[in-house]
Amino acid sequence: MPSTVPSTKYPFFPTLVLLTSVLTLVPDYANADEVTANTHAPTKDEKIEMSSDSVMLKPWTGPYGGVPPWNLVRQDEFLPAIETAIQIASEELSTIANQSEPPTFENTIIALEKAGKTLDRVETLFDVHTGNLNVGSIPDMERAIAPKLSEYRDSIYQNEKLFKRIEAIYQSDAMKSFTVAQKRLVDDLYKTFVRQGAKLNSSDKAKLSQINTRLARLFTDFSQNVLEDEKGYVTWIDHESDLAGLPDSVIAAMKSAAEERNKPDQWAVTNTRSSMDPFLTYADNRDLRETVWRNYYNRGDNGDAHDNNAIISEILSLRTARAKLLGYKNHAEWRLEPTMAKTPAATMDLMMKVWPKAVARVREEVADMQTIANSENTNITIAPWDYRYYAEKVRKDKYDLDFNEVKPYLQLEKLREAMMWAAGELYGMQFTEIKDVPVFHPDVRVWKVEDADGNRVGLWYLDPYAREGKRSGAWMMDYRSQENIDEPITPVVSNNSNFVKGVAGQPSLISWDDAVTLFHEFGHALHSLNSKVNYPSQAGTRVARDYVEFPSQIMEHWLDTPEVLSQYAVHYETGQPMPQALLDKIKKASKFNQGFDTVEYLASAIVDMKLHTTDQTSIDPDAFEKQTLKEIGMPDEIPMRHRTPQFAHIFSSDSYSAGYYSYLWSDALTADAVEVFEDAGSFYDKATAKSLHDNVMSVGDTIDPAEGFRRFRGRDVDTSALLRKRGFPVE
Repeated sequence: MPSTVPSTKYPFFPTLVLLTSVLTLVPDYANADEVTANTHAPTKDEKIEMSSDSVMLKPWTGPYGGVPPWNLVRQDEFLPAIETAIQIASEELSTIANQSEPPTFENTIIALEKAGKTLDRVETLFDVHTGNLNVGSIPDMERAIAPKLSEYRDSIYQNEKLFKRIEAIYQSDAMKSFTVAQKRLVDDLYKTFVRQGAKLNSSDKAKLSQINTRLARLFTDFSQNVLEDEKGYVTWIDHESDLAGLPDSVIAAMKSAAEERNKPDQWAVTNTRSSMDPFLTYADNRDLRETVWRNYYNRGDNGDAHDNNAIISEILSLRTARAKLLGYKNHAEWRLEPTMAKTPAATMDLMMKVWPKAVARVREEVADMQTIANSENTNITIAPWDYRYYAEKVRKDKYDLDFNEVKPYLQLEKLREAMMWAAGELYGMQFTEIKDVPVFHPDVRVWKVEDADGNRVGLWYLDPYAREGKRSGAWMMDYRSQENIDEPITPVVSNNSNFVKGVAGQPSLISWDDAVTLFHEFGHALHSLNSKVNYPSQAGTRVARDYVEFPSQIMEHWLDTPEVLSQYAVHYETGQPMPQALLDKIKKASKFNQGFDTVEYLASAIVDMKLHTTDQTSIDPDAFEKQTLKEIGMPDEIPMRHRTPQFAHIFSSDSYSAGYYSYLWSDALTADAVEVFEDAGSFYDKATAKSLHDNVMSVGDTIDPAEGFRRFRGRDVDTSALLRKRGFPVE
């Protein structure tokens, strides 16, 4: 599954994003590495004075309702600026909590919605650096800043006066007169405070704060360790003969990666999925495939200074202690309470409904692969580093489809145009590239987004390419959420990925899977850009974790529509559209390899849920992973998509912990929803698109997500659609 949205539930509770991130456009970094090495460490007051004039603390200015001032950011100001912003936010919250007037929706709930804007802005700037520009002094800064933010969040939830005001509104008769959105806002806010320990005694609050602060440090260490292993384990190829089987575009990208690392006479396979995946798919050299596979799947598990096993064990122990302190049996019960699924049992029911069918399909896929391997007299048994390679051979044998023939038609730039065109057809959005705003790296581009009448919708930033210091995967991020309390505030969003940049002067060609990811993450961006709510806590992607993937997963389905492929899947050399015969082959093979895709993902989701529901008091992550996979009958030929020591979704923050199942939960909604468009006869049916906009894309968290889905679908979800989508038998 692609990585995804790092949004926070409340704008006044900033969090370090899950999906965390040379500084060519950011001047004066020559001494950045010395920021913590001053002979005189400034006091807190001195730091605040130093940062008082920092541009990072000021409201964003410029066009389009204000933009992030990337060109004025100074790394050495991050720590004092965040300390100052925390102090400002704390004072704002204290004013709300200590006011003499009786609590009302306006003076408490709305006031909270408006609070913390300074901290929200500066943390956005810092989060982009940790996710996209994690070099120089940034890792050490993150280790210092993460605990401070954790302590700040705890100070909010543990503010008794503030909680009493929220509780008074929650229990008041005034709730009867509130709108549905207002009731949800108060209800969710009250329950969030309770779930975060607002009702604990002072001693237990102190224990809770200690746990959260320690977890913040561990999350940062985990993320930095994975990043170090992604930087440190490059597979170097010395001989051109070892490139046999690889497409020219992949070879060119490997040569470019080597040149960037000052080894122009070699080829480099970097330790990221976008580099690993095509190598394992096409490289004939089996020994090198194994090396690349082991480097990738052993991230965080190499028994060295960057090994994550001890960190994971402590995280799990602390999560269990926290859950019990808060009155829950385990971490999963605590995390799932505000979701659509509600309970761990409900998630396992869905996963185990799909798991045996997916495993059975894997057995069929492996048998087909082994048949081809035997016919080649290779005398091998299919191993994990063979799966992609022989799956591609089976695809060609069964469907006469070679994705080497497809890739020349998948230009990143043309697919970006395709997404924007589809957004125009569905939602009336018009995208125009702009050059009058600062960016944080030369790779970043920006578009203004307008509706069909020329009104401003927001801004969309794109940071598409892999580079040193950028975490792997793909994700969407809100720089500014939509709101409409005192005046309309338009969203500023970004999509971030790790595609391999093409050779200078040549377009970047991406794989079909990467194209799906591109559309997926754009779906998250459209969720935020379509938002039309009043309160920022309910805007765009700030919905239940197991619902947030629904708008992004449904967007994937526009990639292979005839309208997109016929217009935008054009050959990078000839400009000719993809031949109809090739389009037909892609459609025919759409359910191919679903066993691998489903098992690879579900194994990670099941291990995640098992880790967070187990009664074990001390966990050896490697042993637990191995035992769990054995118990559920994991095929030997496939690894988990995210092995435990590198599972950033669940160990770089709490965000997706006990929540990786959510991709499957959302895909059940997606599969059922897609059939509405199919029944309408077109994915561009205007009435269906309007219903999707009105009931899903624009409403954020103002209504119950199950109700929003019912309004769109006309009934509750039918999970059998998920089995049909993946080509599994429906019983």
